[in-house]
Amino acid sequence: MKKNNLMKEQPLVSIVSVQYGHPEVTLDMIKSLQQISYPNIEIIIVDNASPDGNPDIVKENYPEIIYIKSDQNLGFAGGNNLGINVAKGDYILMLNNDTEVEPDFLEPLVDKMENDKTIGIVSPKIRFYHTPDTLQYVGYEQINPITQRGGARGFGEKDTGQYEKDKEAAYGHGAAMMIPMRVIREVGLMADVFFLYYEELDWAHRIRNAGYKIFYVHNSLIYHKESISTGGRISALRAYYMTRNRILYLRRNFHGFTFLLALIYQIIVAVPKNAILSAFKGGPKFIRAYNKGVFWHVYNWRAKKVHYSPQLKTK
Repeated sequence: MKKNNLMKEQPLVSIVSVQYGHPEVTLDMIKSLQQISYPNIEIIIVDNASPDGNPDIVKENYPEIIYIKSDQNLGFAGGNNLGINVAKGDYILMLNNDTEVEPDFLEPLVDKMENDKTIGIVSPKIRFYHTPDTLQYVGYEQINPITQRGGARGFGEKDTGQYEKDKEAAYGHGAAMMIPMRVIREVGLMADVFFLYYEELDWAHRIRNAGYKIFYVHNSLIYHKESISTGGRISALRAYYMTRNRILYLRRNFHGFTFLLALIYQIIVAVPKNAILSAFKGGPKFIRAYNKGVFWHVYNWRAKKVHYSPQLKTK
């Protein structure tokens, strides 16, 4: 994956991607990465114990990649952490396997980081793959500490050039997020207790608290095939983890009166409302999923894993 002598002048970028089924999607992503102009990358694919198909076709088709097979599904955070721990790059780019990239997408991300060492996360412009003129990400606004709601700039808008300027953001996007390895050494890896959803928000919170900025980079572009592995935007799996992890995010990052108000809001307002609305669309299984997400915290109120963040292995 290293291209010509220019690689000596450019920092190594380790591109880490996790797959759980759908190896054909991973193959499409790697194919798009082979067309990029940036000269110095390594590609690390983590198979998160895919339950069916032949996930190994990824390594068979692209023997030059680094391929890690987990014997269990470690979730989004745990799978990415496996890849990060073997990465050699100056920068880690976490890239969803259901993405495809523009050939020149990587240079602006690296340049942004190289020119400002106070930046801890950058994410590119993200459009929806199946409606490629429609925006998914151009930056997030800060989440309200009480309601846990935040704004997504430009989400669902047609891209007519209205976001053609880099801008500081509250969070990166988990589908494509670059972090310097030195920052990961300082703040630790993603908290794998989340398993699915909110782990990148928690990571961004910790990185901001360590004094680093987060930026949306306008002239870097990728396309995202949203929610292939989780069954779409509405599912009982999503309902469980979104409920559980919204409260988990609160427990890890907010304290005192703010935490108390936020917890009351979630239990009395947000969770019942979401459960009822989802039950109308998908039936009683959604109410059970929301209840399960809340009661996880009752059973794990004193569990040390709630506040644990794994550290990068010594290299």
